[in-house]
Amino acid sequence: MRTPRNDQLTETDRAKGRGQHVPERRCVITGEVSPAEQLVRLALGPDNSIAPDVHGRAPGRGAWIGVNRADLEAARAKGKLKGGLARALHEGHIVIPDDLGERIEAQLMRATLDRLGLEARSGTLISGSDKIEQAARRGQVRLLLHARDAGEDGRKKLAQAWRVGEDDEGSGREGQVLPVDRGTLSMALGRENAVHLALTDARAADRVLAHLSRWQFFTGWSRDAANRDSDPLAAPASGEEKIGAAPDGSAASDAF
Repeated sequence: MRTPRNDQLTETDRAKGRGQHVPERRCVITGEVSPAEQLVRLALGPDNSIAPDVHGRAPGRGAWIGVNRADLEAARAKGKLKGGLARALHEGHIVIPDDLGERIEAQLMRATLDRLGLEARSGTLISGSDKIEQAARRGQVRLLLHARDAGEDGRKKLAQAWRVGEDDEGSGREGQVLPVDRGTLSMALGRENAVHLALTDARAADRVLAHLSRWQFFTGWSRDAANRDSDPLAAPASGEEKIGAAPDGSAASDAF
């Protein structure tokens, strides 16, 4: 599962990847390998029930998946998920809740919104169209985000200001649309009418994207979903890259 391309993070990405070991895990459904931070961990409880552990902190045994919700549901219905978990966890009797996909999606959403809230409190996140436009034209914006129901004109205006500030006109650079509306976003941030957001620190943008890319991938939310009537389940247009397509890999752990 690849992190979506974001030109504004190029320098940060190069710096943080240099000389560091990146743990990898194998998806129990597809067998493909990805960095653990891009996958979702499933934890085995004391009663042998499976529960999502998107932060990867739950004690005990766990296994990893790198598929979207639709593929997860299909794998569960066919018994492929249970078989993969049984092999990875060395456990014959496993209980998989019927609402596992829904619970994973809810946790991924909460993790992303909580991260945005932390950045807001630390001063690295700004909101409001006028404030963002000023910061963007000064070259201070590292990541631009919009609520699902943000107007297209407002998105384009801020994207243009961002490109001007980065001396990147003509590149097509634009912000990302979140899979939630302004009401949900405002409630999560404790701000009124949170429609447009911007991260002004590259590391903060990195932290947000680490959560956002997993959420977008799992829900099937593509980069330009808002331009297709804000439908997160719409199929991508021909030639469009969907966020989070899983790469091929080699040796890695199935469980941890």
